[in-house]
Amino acid sequence: MISKQREVEILRLHYAEKWCVGTIARQLGIHHCTVRRVLAQAGAVDPARTPRGSIADPFIPFIIETLTKYPRLTASRLFFMVKERGYSGQADHFRCIVARLRPKKPAEAFLRLRTLPGEQAQVDWGHFGKIVVGRALRPLMAFVMVLSFSRMTFLRFYLDAQMPNFIRGHVDAFAFFHGGPRVVLYDNLKSAVLERQGDAIRFHPKLLELSGHYRFEPRPVAPARGNEKGRVERKIRDIRESFHAAREFRDVEDLNAQALDWCNGTAADRPCPEDPARTVREVFAEEQGRLLPLPDAPFETTERVEVEVKKQPYARFDLNDYSVPHTHSNRTLTVLADLATVRILDGTEILATHSRSFNKGAQVEIPEHIEALRRHKHQARADSVLDYLHRAVPSVAPLLQRVAERGGNMGSLTTSLHQLLDAHGAAALERAVADALAQDMPHLGAIRQLLDIDRQERNLPPPISTHLPSDPRVHELHVQPHNLNDYDQLMEDDDDEDTAL
Repeated sequence: MISKQREVEILRLHYAEKWCVGTIARQLGIHHCTVRRVLAQAGAVDPARTPRGSIADPFIPFIIETLTKYPRLTASRLFFMVKERGYSGQADHFRCIVARLRPKKPAEAFLRLRTLPGEQAQVDWGHFGKIVVGRALRPLMAFVMVLSFSRMTFLRFYLDAQMPNFIRGHVDAFAFFHGGPRVVLYDNLKSAVLERQGDAIRFHPKLLELSGHYRFEPRPVAPARGNEKGRVERKIRDIRESFHAAREFRDVEDLNAQALDWCNGTAADRPCPEDPARTVREVFAEEQGRLLPLPDAPFETTERVEVEVKKQPYARFDLNDYSVPHTHSNRTLTVLADLATVRILDGTEILATHSRSFNKGAQVEIPEHIEALRRHKHQARADSVLDYLHRAVPSVAPLLQRVAERGGNMGSLTTSLHQLLDAHGAAALERAVADALAQDMPHLGAIRQLLDIDRQERNLPPPISTHLPSDPRVHELHVQPHNLNDYDQLMEDDDDEDTAL
């Protein structure tokens, strides 16, 4: 494409200076085909170009007839049709012929749309790339609402364009304007229109709830009629150029704070397109009194989702896991979320309240939940060990009772008895515990001594710990224990030395 000024220059050089096509193209630095196109559109004939026949000439009537009947038929499909009829040219040249012969769509004129104060607002989403939040790459979406009369603008950014944020955008916009329009205009986005057949429209039920709360009429534009909501389309373009371009921000909260300042400042102080003598702010002051009053309470924007908590006590919501008490695993819970918090409920009981994360794969935990789970697992392991001891060694129950009466450490004793059970077997431990109780020696040292005596009397090797490595050389190693009489002899020798002194 070339500018109108360059087209005028081409025509001047051709008609006034009598330059040929090649000279014009070289001096202006443009392609000769562009020069010929401009001259052809103006009805000029290039005298330096001698008309000659073309292999496409016999097919021109067929091409014109087909394009008249099917004006939107592609050049590639038409090329195959004429190839079947004997055309031997190439596709590139044929496309130029089709472009020249295709009927031009008549230019369409549009009426200038005018609205009354407080009558209409236009809404649309704008996509502004993506933003990194932790390990998540989320789309940065701008919700834009423009009052059609004053052109007052509301802008807020969200991390997706899903229905919850679509509703939040309306609620925040109405609060910003301190009122609502009578009609809100949309294109046919899924958040507004679920299905459309001509004038038969099925709106999103959530949008109908919102419109009933604020008493406005949702109205989608006709398909392929973006000009009907040109105010918001132009405003999104203005946001890209005059607000978002080269702007720095820490996060979405910081960006929204800057957007609010822009709406109240630069966007409001520009001349109003309908009345350039006044600013948008001044015209909005006139329109604001015509807006519908807001209801006593804003529309509820909290997301409600049913989630299934499995064995691990976490509820997954929006790519992240939020902890719940371990007593509520393996059941379905309810998540209530806004942009700041995530609440998890079991029926009407609030189990947990978390700060919302927009990361991906994050575990958002309450320390008390994790500590309670650790205590529960520790107690469960202790109960399991104790049950195993009671079944294998019946005398453990009275032993623990005697130890408890004397104020002994029950946990340490249970752990040690479990290790002795693995090392010596149930029968040997039962005999040792029963003998310790019979001799009124209910303590761990006595039980170990009785086990050693029992093993020595039966001429058994020392027990092998179950925690040793699986190397067979370790398990087959035999250590000959000392005779306990040797230790008694040592004690007797010490007594004899004391007597001699």
